Amino acid sequence: MAKRMLTVSDLTGKQKAAVLLMSMDVDVSAKVFKELEMKEVEQIAVEITNLRDLPPTVVEDVIEEFYQLMTASSYMVEGGLEYAQVLLEKSYGLDRAREIIEKIRVLTTVRGFNILKKSDPQQVASFLSKEHPQTIALILSHLPPDQSAEILAEFKEDIRAETIMRIATIGKVSPQLVSEIEHVVDQIAESSLSQNLAQAGGSQLVANILNKSNNAVAKAMLESIEDKKPEMALEIKRLMFLFEDIILIDDKGIQRILKDVDKKDLALALKVSDEKIRAKIFKNMSERAAAVVKEELEYMGPVKLKEVEGAQMRIVDLVKMLEENDEIAIGGRGKEDIFV
Repeated sequence: MAKRMLTVSDLTGKQKAAVLLMSMDVDVSAKVFKELEMKEVEQIAVEITNLRDLPPTVVEDVIEEFYQLMTASSYMVEGGLEYAQVLLEKSYGLDRAREIIEKIRVLTTVRGFNILKKSDPQQVASFLSKEHPQTIALILSHLPPDQSAEILAEFKEDIRAETIMRIATIGKVSPQLVSEIEHVVDQIAESSLSQNLAQAGGSQLVANILNKSNNAVAKAMLESIEDKKPEMALEIKRLMFLFEDIILIDDKGIQRILKDVDKKDLALALKVSDEKIRAKIFKNMSERAAAVVKEELEYMGPVKLKEVEGAQMRIVDLVKMLEENDEIAIGGRGKEDIFV
């Protein structure tokens, strides 16, 4: 019996993403990967490895589907959902247009929830406080439990109690309510994304450029900015080094940092860190000191994200000060000038 030929309808979303990236130029695919989270990169990389001997028609169909979705998105931005559907119907017919619009709605909502997962709990709570408890319940039920708990903590007691009860009794959801939820999620996601872009602004671009420069050039440019706008210079310095970049510092440098770091800040900073960072830190502490921090982590209750970020920022400031004083060196900062 002949083996059935693979079609685009057999592929999952991740597999379609993999096919699309495989069809692109390597440099373009690399730029796309940079915009994804590491977990997403790993999942798509697995699919790329597994997908072999694809029929050319499947690749063409994936590219065509991507083109249709991008076209629909641009129509929606230009004139809204109804406008997009009218144009799509003229191009692809009634049934296909509805199918494309539905996919766009799903993708938009998923994107919105992904952005919500990275949003500040206070900001999300501020938006949701205007909504019906059932809407709040449905949105929180799609978020990680720890984030939902932080958001609930921001509400008044009566709203909190009503919402948690509705989360416990969620049943079938009406199409009208689904539409309302999509609208709320899109609003919060759009606001959160706009705020993140505004916060990054030009400082982030400067930080990216300086990260690619050698230390002497970066230092000279920072000093020039510092003379005119000290606060902007501090923001750029912080953006040039993230707490996760501590993994780039050698053991001797880590040991120097640990001499001055506040142990409470260290425990808070490690609260949401991955195992590689924790291992790097504990490796450079005495057994007794490491045991104290581990014990504090074990018995530490829920903490607000802003407390963790504050602790990490104070450690980042310490790292930058020690680097400026040439007491430590940070790897991956661009090539140093070499004198032979």
